[in-house]
Order: sequence, then C-alpha cells, then structure tokens
Amino acid sequence: MVDRQVKSVAIFGHAGAPKDEDLYGDTFGVAKKLAEKGYIVVNGGGPGVMEAATMGAESVSGETLTVTLEPRYAPNFEDKYLGNKPDRAIETHNYIERMFTLIAESDFFVVMNGGTGTLSEFATVWLLAWLYKGRHKGFVLYGDFWREIVDVLVKNMKIQKGSVDIFEIVTSPDEVVAAIGRYEERMRNVERNWKEDEDEAAFMV
Repeated sequence: MVDRQVKSVAIFGHAGAPKDEDLYGDTFGVAKKLAEKGYIVVNGGGPGVMEAATMGAESVSGETLTVTLEPRYAPNFEDKYLGNKPDRAIETHNYIERMFTLIAESDFFVVMNGGTGTLSEFATVWLLAWLYKGRHKGFVLYGDFWREIVDVLVKNMKIQKGSVDIFEIVTSPDEVVAAIGRYEERMRNVERNWKEDEDEAAFMV
C-alpha cells in the first residue's frame, strides 16, 4: 500500500455564509467526504464556511483542527466563533501568522467562495505552488464560478505560463477526493524521477 502524502486538508471560504445557503451545504458535504476518507479537516475556526467544515467532518467523527486569532487591532475580522468546536485548536496573534499556520498545518487546500480573506488565501497557496512546483502543496477551486474568475485573471494579469495547470476546478466532494489522488500520484512520479536522476548522477561519479 502506498503511503498517503496528503493527511490534512484545509478548507477556505466565506465567514458569512448562512446555514441555509448552498455554500454552507457544499462545504459541509466536502468536509464530510474528506473525513470519511480519513483526512484531517482544517479551517480558520470562524463561522460560515469554517463552521461548516468542522461540522461536516464531525458529523462522521472525523478529526478537525482550527487555527484562530484574537482580532485585536483588526476591527473587520470576525471574532472567534464559539460554535466552531474542533478536536484541536491553535491560537495565533495576527492574520499573517494565522494564514501561514493554516498553510503549514495542511497538505492540500480546497478554496470555496469567499471574500478578500479567501482571495488572499487562494493567491498565497497559488504562489507557493508555483514557486515550489514539484515540491508544492496542491489545491482545488470549488465551484464553476471560478472558471470565469481564472479566465479574467489570465486575460488581464501577467500570470505565468503553466501556473494555471497547477490546480483543478471541481464541483463535487467526490471530485475533491479524486483531485487529491491525482495530485499525490503526480508527486510520487516527480519523486521517482528525481530519485532516478540522483542515482544516475551517483553512478557517473
């Protein structure tokens, strides 16, 4: 059996998503499916999408982790949400520390619909994946609406050629799990190729 490379998956998205909105239900379903497959579900510890992520995983007794912050000096950041009750929580001191702790604690990312905070998380994981391509953490964008957004970015900004190929756009929990599997296989192929190159170099020496 091949060792699993992805053990924890972070879900990013809108803190203001109400429980009766499709975004909340979609997130719940994604987190539930991830937990059923044995992944630790990670989120920012707030309401909306973050609560849905914890609730979805906990509904099938999955393992959950949140990364929170006390929003001192950040009046437009949502307060810590008592309704989001994970198995384990990490508290940070500012937004940057929180975001990079979320990234450090996760092996893969699912980006749902959201606002400026979600955009910052999307842009950061995309940049890191591009910079460290081949050793990068994978991610997917969840929802057909992302296709238009990505098209606009590529058309109007100086997006590096090939960087769009780093991620996938998916529309169901099953597609998220399948995308993780494809990502893991790509990473295993990269490791095999690097190992073969190292072995050949050692032989030539």
